[in-house]
Amino acid sequence: MFTLTYEFKIKASKARQAIFEDWLEINRRVYNYALRERKDWYESRKCQVNACSLQKCFVISANAPRPTYNQQSKQLTVAKKEYPDLKKPQAQVLQQTLMRLEKAFVLMWERNYGFPRFKKTGRIRSFVFPQVKNEWVDDSRVYLPKIGWVIIRNSRSIPSGGNVKQFRIVKRASGWYIQITVCWDVKTPSPIPNGNAIGIDVGLTSFAATSNGLVIKRPKFFVDLQSKLKSLQRKVSRKVKGSNNWKKAQYKVALLHERIANTRKNWHLKTAHQLCEGNGMIFVENLNLIGLSRGILGKHCLDAGFGQFFNILKQTCFKRGVYFEKVSAHKTSQICPNCRHETGKKTLAKRIHTCDNCGYTTDRDVAAAQVVLLRGLAAVGHTVRQCGLGGFPHEQLRTRRVKMLGEGKSSSFPLNQESQH
Repeated sequence: MFTLTYEFKIKASKARQAIFEDWLEINRRVYNYALRERKDWYESRKCQVNACSLQKCFVISANAPRPTYNQQSKQLTVAKKEYPDLKKPQAQVLQQTLMRLEKAFVLMWERNYGFPRFKKTGRIRSFVFPQVKNEWVDDSRVYLPKIGWVIIRNSRSIPSGGNVKQFRIVKRASGWYIQITVCWDVKTPSPIPNGNAIGIDVGLTSFAATSNGLVIKRPKFFVDLQSKLKSLQRKVSRKVKGSNNWKKAQYKVALLHERIANTRKNWHLKTAHQLCEGNGMIFVENLNLIGLSRGILGKHCLDAGFGQFFNILKQTCFKRGVYFEKVSAHKTSQICPNCRHETGKKTLAKRIHTCDNCGYTTDRDVAAAQVVLLRGLAAVGHTVRQCGLGGFPHEQLRTRRVKMLGEGKSSSFPLNQESQH
């Protein structure tokens, strides 16, 4: 089974946009009501048996079952008789909102996520049609149940032979979008280790360094526009909350955030395709991204978007038949890739790797990428010589070109002690 999602912008009239906004608000209220019902049940089980709280007490029968998706879906059918607004959206759309809450609790139990929170106005920005038909997708329009045909900007064609599974309507600052999920009943074999192999080390001084000497400079997507964002947010704080001018200022802030996110994603896509060019295996570090985001350099780590880049790189490798795997990131900057000797910790200011045992000298990030490559090859059962690399001696890596992606320039970097003189 092979699944792809295609996104198109909706050319919606003001009447259609009002319907979308109304459906989002109804879904938000259903989500909050179901969450309150579950939260009250949990709170009622925390009360002491022999005493009542002086602040609050949840009076729920001890035999009352725990609220689940199936139970709340049945209650939703009964509630439509009392609240006619619940009849406006399609029934399955509201059921998907309850399923969204169920998944939030599952993630809390299985992955130790936080307790689900209530959604304030504007926090729910999408709703789903889980069962659709192929006939509902035309060349330049899509049929939505209870809404009708909507015109879309047909920026690309959807390949034939697939089954349309679901629609997702998404609200962004730049407009409304529809995500069409298409599924093909075919078996897609995973790429096997073959061809040229590279290791990739990511960082903040340089976004990525490869084992063959390519160093990619890190663009500062958020930091470069931070002053403009502060100015717009300052204007928001000076407006009366809830007024039309406040909404206009909020809209400008949202547009800038979307511009930053789109720029980052576009650059990640281009970089991923560049790294896949001419390579058969790519190995990256298995980093603790949550820990990095909470550190002293958390803002810059989030600005770089390492997690999104790894996901995009993995998808790009799958499309282009390149083998992708994550390896341990333990002490990659403390081991010499030439003799495997541990050189000890390096400060962030030290940008050159010099081995006291064998004398191998290269860029620090390139050396870490070479260690990642060695670990990746060991994981797939290959050796350096089997892949045609021949190890990392001084003579073969005397000088290389260090390229800066994004500025269109390159500079020479000495990779050993002999080339420095």
